[in-house]
This record gives sequence, C-alpha cells and structure tokens, in this order.
Amino acid sequence: MKLQVNLIFEIMGRPPEHVKQSLTNLVMKIASDKGVKLIGKEIHEPVKIENSKDLFSSFAEVSLELDSIANYLQIIFNYMPAHIELVRPEEITFTNRDLNEMANALAQKMHQYDAIAKNSMIEKDILMKKLYEVAPHLFKKPDGSVPDINRVVEKTKEAKKESKKSGKKGKKK
Repeated sequence: MKLQVNLIFEIMGRPPEHVKQSLTNLVMKIASDKGVKLIGKEIHEPVKIENSKDLFSSFAEVSLELDSIANYLQIIFNYMPAHIELVRPEEITFTNRDLNEMANALAQKMHQYDAIAKNSMIEKDILMKKLYEVAPHLFKKPDGSVPDINRVVEKTKEAKKESKKSGKKGKKK
C-alpha cells in the first residue's frame, strides 16, 4: 500500500546560507531513503528571528510517496518533522503483524533515546568531577569552604529525583 504524505521541516541557525543548505541536505537525505519517493519540495528563504542577534529560521514543505507504514514511522522517528499530514489513503487497515512491527520500532527508538539520556547524565557527572579536580574554586560555598564533589553529584541526583516526584504528583491532580 502506497502512502502520500506532506511534511514540514523547520531549522534554526546561522548563517542563513547554512540554514538553507541544511534543509536542502535534509530533504535530499530523506528522498534517498529506501521506499521513499520525493514528489515535491519547497524550501523557503531563511528569515531573521525577531529579538535575536543573528539567528535565522527556515522551513521546507515536502511531499512524499512512501511504500509502507514502516517508511512513514521511520521518517517521523528519524527526521522529526514539525508537521505531518497523511494525504492518502484515507483509511488504513493493520494486521497484528503490522501493529507488532510498529510497536517494536517505537519501543526500540524509545530505548535508544533512554540510553542517550542515561549516557549524557553519566558524562555530565564525569565532567563535573573532572572540573572539580582542575578548578575546585568554582564550587566554593559562600563561607569559602569547598564541598566534596561526590556529595555535590549526589545532591544533584537527589534534586532530580525530587523534581520528578513532584512533577508526577502535579500530573495526577
């Protein structure tokens, strides 16, 4: 079953030439994916963002023909469009197998993001400890004492846990 989709991709950055080139590269990369056919594209000129020194924003409108629902989900997960419109077909029927494949792809992507987040937290802790080793004065308390870096890292973790708990409590209400 072929699908037709319209997508919008947004990019912000500098200089404006780089923003436009990045969008062009993104559209060409998507079009080169297996099971994807580029039907049309319009890349808009970058516009300076108000109240910014030198940031620019642009967007691309892209129409694609996709070979499968799997292609559709891959584009969403891999390229994170700002807007998605499924044009055709108007109705889609899934088999158990199709739905299982989609659910497993979603779970796999979520595990990848979770691993990235966990690695980033570990790397942050390592960097904090290294920074403490080379510049402990940056961690001085108002009284002039320097705290134990392991305690600083632990307090940060505890604060994050408390923040998550209070956030969950607020969502239940």
